[in-house]
Amino acid sequence: MLSQVVTMKTARIVVVSVLGLLYAVLPALAQSADEIIEKHIAASGGRAAFAKITSRTSVGTLSLNTPVGDLMGSIEIYAKKPNKTRTLVKIDATALGGGVIEQDQRFDGTTGYILDSFQGNRPIEGDQLEGLKNGSFPSPFLSYKEAGSTITLGEKEKVNGGDAFVLRLTPKAGPATRVYIDATTFMLVKTAATVNVPQLGGDIEQVVEFSDFRDVDGIKLPFKTKSSNPAQTINVTMTTIKHNADIDDTSFSKPAGQ
Repeated sequence: MLSQVVTMKTARIVVVSVLGLLYAVLPALAQSADEIIEKHIAASGGRAAFAKITSRTSVGTLSLNTPVGDLMGSIEIYAKKPNKTRTLVKIDATALGGGVIEQDQRFDGTTGYILDSFQGNRPIEGDQLEGLKNGSFPSPFLSYKEAGSTITLGEKEKVNGGDAFVLRLTPKAGPATRVYIDATTFMLVKTAATVNVPQLGGDIEQVVEFSDFRDVDGIKLPFKTKSSNPAQTINVTMTTIKHNADIDDTSFSKPAGQ
């Protein structure tokens, strides 16, 4: 009888101990959207490293996959605090009888304009403009709360075979974006957003995937991106990324006379 009582007490102690361990582990496993964002910032280099970055110049090559064939080209991306951006793309369409297509997209922090040799020059409006306004260099995650955006955490999904946290970033204005953070490395591996693009017939889902992360001045950056929508897929490979170059503010604005 005594041995049975001792055994029962021991069993209770073991059960209580196991439950205690579970309760201790569960809070550590449960992560909020804010915690995931902070881990992403740390994995990318940390707030101190980001604070040293004032501008970025990226140069690379691209391939444009279309229903009529693949086209090759070059890309230059310029970014400057707080949210100025410029993307210059040149696509060799001579195989299709189109010569070289040039598209120069500029955003000065308030207004945007596109110089387009194929579809014509035009202002950036609607969802595209709001998306640019919601951007923040060198990372939109550093101060999203101050910008009035909210982030909520959803269920995990698979991205390229690995688990990823899915966060929904909702700005004060403009379309929301689904943000995919790798559950192991905490790097940003994918974004997806539905935007209205009149040139492509209305609402489309724009998906961007990031890979080949490399260290540049203490910041881990993707040297490969894949941007896809129902109309086309663009694969970009960066060859050079430099920080803190002196970029003239006028290069982000609509050229005089346009």
